[in-house]
Formats: sequence, structure tokens, C-alpha cells
Amino acid sequence: MFHYLLGRLWQSLVLLVIVSMIGFAVLNLAPGGPLSQYALTPGMTQEALNRLAEQMGLNRPLPIQYADWLWHLVQGDWGRSYRDNQPVLDVIGRHLFATLLLMGTSTLISILVGTWIGIKGAVKRYSVFDYAATVGAMVALSIPTFWFGLVAIYVFSLWLKWLPAGNMYTIGDGSFGDYAIHLIMPSLVLAFVNVAVWGRYMRTATLEVINQDFVRTARAKGLPERTVLMKHVVGNALLPMITLAGLQLPSILGGALVTETVFTWPGMGRLFLDSLGYNDYPVVMGLLMFSAMLVLAGNLIADLLVAFVDPRIRLG
Repeated sequence: MFHYLLGRLWQSLVLLVIVSMIGFAVLNLAPGGPLSQYALTPGMTQEALNRLAEQMGLNRPLPIQYADWLWHLVQGDWGRSYRDNQPVLDVIGRHLFATLLLMGTSTLISILVGTWIGIKGAVKRYSVFDYAATVGAMVALSIPTFWFGLVAIYVFSLWLKWLPAGNMYTIGDGSFGDYAIHLIMPSLVLAFVNVAVWGRYMRTATLEVINQDFVRTARAKGLPERTVLMKHVVGNALLPMITLAGLQLPSILGGALVTETVFTWPGMGRLFLDSLGYNDYPVVMGLLMFSAMLVLAGNLIADLLVAFVDPRIRLG
């Protein structure tokens, strides 16, 4: 287990370096450059821009800029925002809770609802429910998240007036109930596609386990069908779902970016788009690295959980 963990950490480190190199190159080679926003300042001259570039180290060759940025990153200095001169980690920290709350809630909904749909679809194979779940999954996977979010706002906010159209809380309130009612629509919209993914994977995993010899043996011993299903089928079918939870992190992060934009949710996805529009490259790179770390950590934890839960798996 130790050697496996060490190997995965090394792979993760290499991947982080590759991601940082690609992201840094793409951002700095994009049209406009980091100083494009400063160029719009009234009275800004080319001489002042050149002086600013020299102060910020932007007139150096790109590899040297990257090496300097990476060295400071390793030391815990992620740079300062071009917009308000605040440390990047502080800027990300102010938006981290909102994203984790949205992702955590939507993931919990996806797992609970998707697992129930998948198990019921497998147990009642080729039933009306199974066909309806299949059609519903195809529809969910075909609908863009932003479109579903806009429809939800129109129906539940503008038409029925049941739920707020956006933001994380009402200014001047901020109670638990206020947070909860603002969380309903964004979390359900973000969970919509993931429920379909979880449901289809869980149905397939359950069908694979339900036909195994140990399940037939449990039934032959006279165990109640509910006991067979919950103890022998579901427990084994959930093992690959742990890995799926780690693999779903990138899609959840991508969906969170769109969902936060549609619902004006003050999370990291909204911050990423705002920073891109402002050419706030230090914050964009910080968000890119933080997201990459989160995804790699999620995959590693999922693999370790599978090895811990399933004694048949041995990691060298």
C-alpha cells in the first residue's frame, strides 16, 4: 500500500507540473496578455506599460517567468491578484466555501437518487420504470446545464415564484433557512446530469453482481430477497461507484462553473470566469492549480477507499 501511495503521489506531482506548464503557456500566449487591462486605463502610455511590465517581471522570457512563478508556488506564494492586489490564496479562500457547499450537496443528491434509480432499474429490468429511467437519463445527458438552469429559473422563480433566482443568500438575512432555499435550484440543476450517470452505472453494476454465484447461493439458502439485495448485491455493486465518484469530480467542477454563472453563485467557477474577463492571470492560474489538486486528490482517495473496503484488492 505504501509503495502504491508513493507512486500515485509521484504521478500526481508530474501531472500537476504538466498542467501548470500548459496553463501558464496558454494564458501568457493568449491575445492581449496580462497588461491588457492596464492598457485601458485613461492616460496610460506605452512607456508606463513597459515600466509596469518590468516591475512585474513580464518582460522576461516565458520559461523564466514560469520557473519564478513555480518556485514561489512551492513556497506557498501563489501571487497577488491584478484586480485588487490581494493574495491569490485569500481570493480563492473567500469563494471556496460556496463551491464546496454546492458541489457537496449536488454530489450527495446524485449518489442517493442515482443509486436508488440504478438498483430499482436493475431489479425491475425491462419494466416501465426501467424504460422510463433509461429515457430520462438520455434526456438528462442531452440537455445543456445552462439551458436547464435558465428553464428552472423561469419556472420556479419567475412563473411560480417559489424559489429565488440566484445568489447564495438574501442580503441582511443569511440564516440557515435562507441559505438552504437559495441552494435548492443550483444543487438540483448541477445534480441533474450526474443523477443520470450514477443511475446508469449503478444499474450496470447491479446487473453484473445479481447474476453471480454467491448471490444464487444466498437465495438457495433461503435468505429473504431484501436481505440478499441489500447485503450481497448492493454492497458489492457500490464498490466501482467509489471509483466513479473520483472520476466524476472534473465534470462536477465543470458543471459548477456553468451553474454558478447562471445562478450568480459566488463560488470558484464564477470567480474563474470573472478573472478571465479581467485577465487576472494569477487568480486564473491559482484556480487551475487548486482544481487540479482537488481532482487528483479525489481520485487518489477513491482508489484508496476501494482498496480498503474490498479485501480482494491488494495494492503493492
